[in-house]
Amino acid sequence: MVEDIATGRAEAADEALRAREIAAAPPGGEASPPFALAAALAASAAALAACGGGGGGSGGAGMSLAGLGGSSTVQAGSLTALANTPTAQTYVYTQAKTDDEAARFLLQSQFSASEADIAAVRSKGYLPWLGEQVDRPAEQGGRDWILSKPYNTVNSDDMIWNQLMTSPDGFRKRMALVFTEIFVVSRNDIGSNWAEHMMAQYWDTLVAGVTTNFRKLLEDVSLNPAMGFYLNTKGNQKENAQGRQPDENYAREVMQLMTIGLYQLEADGSVKTGSDGVPLDSYSQDDVTNLARVFTGYDLDIRADEKIGTPGAFTPPGGTGTIESSAWTSRPMSLTASRHSTLEARFLGATVPAGTEGKAALKIALDTLFGHPNVGPFICKQLIQRLVTSNPSPAYVKRVSDVFADNGGGVRGDMKSVFAAVLLDNEARSPAGLSDPNFGRLREPMLRLAQWARTFGAGSTSGNWKVGDLSRPNDQLGQSPLRSPSVFNFFRPGYVPPSTALAASRLVAPEFQLVNETSVGGYLNFLQSNVLPKSTGRDVNAAYASELALVLDPAALVQRLNLLLTGNQLSAATQALITSALANPPVNGGSSDAVKLNRVYAAVLLVMASPSYLIQK
Repeated sequence: MVEDIATGRAEAADEALRAREIAAAPPGGEASPPFALAAALAASAAALAACGGGGGGSGGAGMSLAGLGGSSTVQAGSLTALANTPTAQTYVYTQAKTDDEAARFLLQSQFSASEADIAAVRSKGYLPWLGEQVDRPAEQGGRDWILSKPYNTVNSDDMIWNQLMTSPDGFRKRMALVFTEIFVVSRNDIGSNWAEHMMAQYWDTLVAGVTTNFRKLLEDVSLNPAMGFYLNTKGNQKENAQGRQPDENYAREVMQLMTIGLYQLEADGSVKTGSDGVPLDSYSQDDVTNLARVFTGYDLDIRADEKIGTPGAFTPPGGTGTIESSAWTSRPMSLTASRHSTLEARFLGATVPAGTEGKAALKIALDTLFGHPNVGPFICKQLIQRLVTSNPSPAYVKRVSDVFADNGGGVRGDMKSVFAAVLLDNEARSPAGLSDPNFGRLREPMLRLAQWARTFGAGSTSGNWKVGDLSRPNDQLGQSPLRSPSVFNFFRPGYVPPSTALAASRLVAPEFQLVNETSVGGYLNFLQSNVLPKSTGRDVNAAYASELALVLDPAALVQRLNLLLTGNQLSAATQALITSALANPPVNGGSSDAVKLNRVYAAVLLVMASPSYLIQK
């Protein structure tokens, strides 16, 4: 379906015309918006929405699960227990037999696929490669990166783009980016003297959660200062005689969005219903009110010798006064017992007895949430949606949920095994998904930019990665990491484009909530402005060294881009269309460097604007 859309006769005519205009234009000389190409992409996006944007492939449902990682010839470090999960699936696809298969796996597992990464995956196998990623030492975190810079010269946008575009542990950072869309904290609504440090520390918390346990991650998120600011647990106090009641914001969202969801679920993610067919709620307002008591008494851990006016305070350069030290941004919030509610709290079938001390009450609450049967299917389905396909089969969800329940070593919530189960599942790896019109997902705009930077050797002139906030849809990406417009993320996991065949088929396409006429044109215009080989007014530029070496051979250039950007998922017709556009007028050895650079720029633009790139399978 995607290939048919991409090569429809009316669309192909517009796209070919525009491709030739772009290929012939001088670098930076494209002044008018790419209306024809934007219209073509908008049409393809609309048509794709009409036919479906993700779904359950066929490979693996009903197979047994034994033995991946348990083999004496397969070493996967911390992931070896995965072979012993109770569901005992046999992983059929353990080795990439082609560069296409390796690139496809890499583009789901991290931000980009280099030739070196492809070779490593092919030689080692999927599981051993993943085992190396989860066992590798931690790289420099976001907060340490900010601290390495002079005061007030970088912000959280610089930090997160640096992490996404340059950090060597791409797997960990890619999985953490998924967490930012579940445990949402947005820089848009965070303010303090040290907001940038606080957001960086929150990012580091999510990165650490990729290879630890969900229960620990849940506690770390609950006590994180950034979350305290964002969902009002910072300074939240117990009830009093004047009618004050604990703020319920975090208690509600930690259930609705971060652990159990709105409705009771089967292990395969399907919604339980009553005899009347109505979905069964997973919690009530009474649960929210009672749980909120647990999250009282917590506030920033700013210690006495770090406050304004003390020897441990910080004096901004050139300033005459002091502000508190930034040290509190690296610590969880602290409990003040006198502000914590000690009323009995009953929620989700658990009870915190009256008079229970705050930390003990928190343990009961988080243990209850962590142990709830909804958590596995609720979280695991979202992980699959963010990494592999918008509409996974119930069997796929159940297999991953089973690994959440028991990683094979009797451990619940082992996130490294859960991520591995998502990526290694037969449904994820089966080639059947490539031809299934209901399999796959729309590639998020921020992922496209991170992939561009990594694939083409982008560097920062200043060293500060001044990419900025790219939230505007009309002339930017319409999405920027750590900048969600609300606690509900950039898009809902159950979003269905209205008045489409998707709705009739009861399929979802979450990322399409970002897609409209404005955002499609904005992305293409942003792409034209930012894939140029170099701009004196831009801090982050791509090198394109390997691409320039192929500029005299348009077919070879397109072939390289097809492999690295899509895992060779461009249709033959689309490849031929782009190759033809790049060949006219021809580039030869006597062409200027500017002309050669412009051919590379045009090639990258056309591939990254194609439907077969935008839909990741």
